[in-house]
Amino acid sequence: MGTLSSISFSAFDFNLGVKYPEIPTRFQSSKKTKSSCLLCGESIKRERVVGLKRLRWRCYSTSSNDDDGETSSSTTNKSKEDAEDHASLSSTPPPISPLGSAYNNFQVDSFKLMELLGPEKVDPADVKLIKEKLFGYSTFWVTKEEPFGDLGEGILFLGNLRGKREEVFAKFQTLLVEVTGNKYNLFMVEEPNSEDLDPRGGPRVSFGLLRKEVSEPGATTLWQYVIALLLFLLTIGSSVELGIASQINRLPPDVVKYFTDPNAIDPPDMELLFPFVESALPLAYGVLGVLLFHEVGHLLAAFPKKVKLSIPYFIPNITLGSFGAITQFKSILPDRSTKVDISLAGPFAGFALSLSMFAVGLLLSSNPNATEELVQVPSMLFQGSLLLGLISRATLGYASMHATTVAIHPLMIAGWCGLTTTAFNMLPVGCLDGGRAVQGTFGKNALIVFGLTTYTLLGLGVLGGPLSLPWGLYVLICQRTPEKPCLNDVTDVGTWRKTIVTVAIFLVVLTLLPVWDELAEELGIGLVSTF
Repeated sequence: MGTLSSISFSAFDFNLGVKYPEIPTRFQSSKKTKSSCLLCGESIKRERVVGLKRLRWRCYSTSSNDDDGETSSSTTNKSKEDAEDHASLSSTPPPISPLGSAYNNFQVDSFKLMELLGPEKVDPADVKLIKEKLFGYSTFWVTKEEPFGDLGEGILFLGNLRGKREEVFAKFQTLLVEVTGNKYNLFMVEEPNSEDLDPRGGPRVSFGLLRKEVSEPGATTLWQYVIALLLFLLTIGSSVELGIASQINRLPPDVVKYFTDPNAIDPPDMELLFPFVESALPLAYGVLGVLLFHEVGHLLAAFPKKVKLSIPYFIPNITLGSFGAITQFKSILPDRSTKVDISLAGPFAGFALSLSMFAVGLLLSSNPNATEELVQVPSMLFQGSLLLGLISRATLGYASMHATTVAIHPLMIAGWCGLTTTAFNMLPVGCLDGGRAVQGTFGKNALIVFGLTTYTLLGLGVLGGPLSLPWGLYVLICQRTPEKPCLNDVTDVGTWRKTIVTVAIFLVVLTLLPVWDELAEELGIGLVSTF
């Protein structure tokens, strides 16, 4: 968008919107008159062409020649005027601000403003140097350049690969540091909108260049530490609340009525809950233990790869104790295999502890000598998960499960909540652990398909039951954005990683898929008629 810096005008066309009848050429005539310019006071030569739908004025305030002095340059001026007449018929005059040049000088181009406020772009001199020193006939022949990055702050080099992609990329990374220092990060990504495969196998590749301060995540701030601490304290409270709620058959009637009866208005004396806090701690410890195991799994997988992780932001939830935690990558991942390994390590660690507590709690629930430690829970709880409901039915038997309430050990509740939370975090959507694993294993396009399918199933309540809506809103608000690409975002992760991710997604679906009424009635999981 251009701006005007002076009040000197060249040509104006005034189209009055009147349709004149077409006049044959032989009857057309022109007449020139003189007048004064309202802006500069100098003479104006006005030319009116009969038969054309316009009047045309020209200001000659910048010229010392008048109409009578035009001799030697009359032919040239006439040809220029004819060319300008032809151009003015098919163009619209630029808008002129009525406030003059003082106002126009302060007009700011929006594109220049975006460049000023946006991230720093790649230096063109460095781009030229990189093309000369890095790329070549024997490595990668550049044929085209495109913007790269979220705001186009980088450069994407497209062309033809002339060697093995891993060897070429390793060579480029070494040369980049020698040529430009520690200023840029080079990414090897799949060529966008490419339908052809590379002749050597696999997708066609291109190389993206970004400044380090633009591409690398920022450091954790003090406020982020404060927020993480507050969320952790709230998660401790929600875990204790879950432990207290699991003793619903022992709680005072006034407290139960207040939390279960929608018509209850007067709150009870909360001091009545203090005696139940101590007995709620084992369940709270189990829920928090699963969360900590999950985060330790991420750290153990990231440490050998020299990948930095942010402090976890735990998400409290009164139904499960917690929805897990948000953990960000604080450094760029080297390749897709690293992304898959770190993403799977956390859920696998949490799954191992949760499954252990669920199995031990299930055995204690079937032990007749441990009746004093058991708590009564609604049998509809076991209809929330097809996989866990079937395992519970096979262990506890038809008589125990086909009832209004079921007596189970608190460890079983902790394991159930841990397995459900782990399954939610392994859903293949956004930057959840499951989304990162699918993106690293099958690519970003596959993640889009998996994500749309997951959102649809959550919206319909097919996965997660009553927790599908709050979990879907949580993902949309906090976790919907896919993870950024790795430095080497092309090399395949291998068959065994693909197999593990596929099996994990299948188990997630079985865990979050509720038991439908017909199957529950046939298997004796709860009393369907009471719901």
